[in-house]
Amino acid sequence: MKILFLHGWHSVPGGVKPSSLIAQGHWVLNPALDDDDFSSAVRTAQAVYDSQTPDVIVGSSRGAAVALHLNSANTPLVLLCPAWRNYGGHRPLKPSSLILHSRQDAVIPFSDSEELVRSSGLPPEMILEVGRDHRLADPESLSVLHWACTLLASGNHLPTLNDDSQFAPDSSDSRNALTHQEASYICDACGEEIVIPLDLTEGTSQTYVEDCPVCCRANTIHVRMDDYGQAHVHADPEQDP
Repeated sequence: MKILFLHGWHSVPGGVKPSSLIAQGHWVLNPALDDDDFSSAVRTAQAVYDSQTPDVIVGSSRGAAVALHLNSANTPLVLLCPAWRNYGGHRPLKPSSLILHSRQDAVIPFSDSEELVRSSGLPPEMILEVGRDHRLADPESLSVLHWACTLLASGNHLPTLNDDSQFAPDSSDSRNALTHQEASYICDACGEEIVIPLDLTEGTSQTYVEDCPVCCRANTIHVRMDDYGQAHVHADPEQDP
């Protein structure tokens, strides 16, 4: 996958986020953007986009504002804590987009992303709440970033809660985490199929303990999201300490 990564203010090419995408095997275009001249930064990014035709554009903070100002046709956008209010003002968000933002962001308010989505006439599910600060450089956020790029570059979208469309390969062993917002496991003790809700914001690899609602025995639940947004769930009996 070819990704155009647009860095934030006073960041530099080769940071944690683009490096994590490179480590996943992607071709990352990471131009140096002018920190003082926003129009110049947009021109630089536009030139790279026009010459390289990336599969997806990732913009971080000020870089997300740059991404919103590109003539990028239908190329999907993944925006990280977008600083649109501070740089360049409002531009409608295209449907083939996702926003990753932390409610604990002390630099760009989470409400700015909510306003951007709302004013663009798009569903609130387009915002994924991840991370613990503005940087979104923790392992969970990086994992969700990779997943979001893979999802959108494949031509799929993040369904709303009422959307029954399928975007992942068929599987008899797992359910689509984002289409149905739930999955199931078989209780090791009683053999019943137990349906559980899924929350991507808790990470693409999750392990936790819950009691079976049928037999009340404790199970250790393992949830893993693959690169297509497909959830794989299984349960083990909880081990006594």
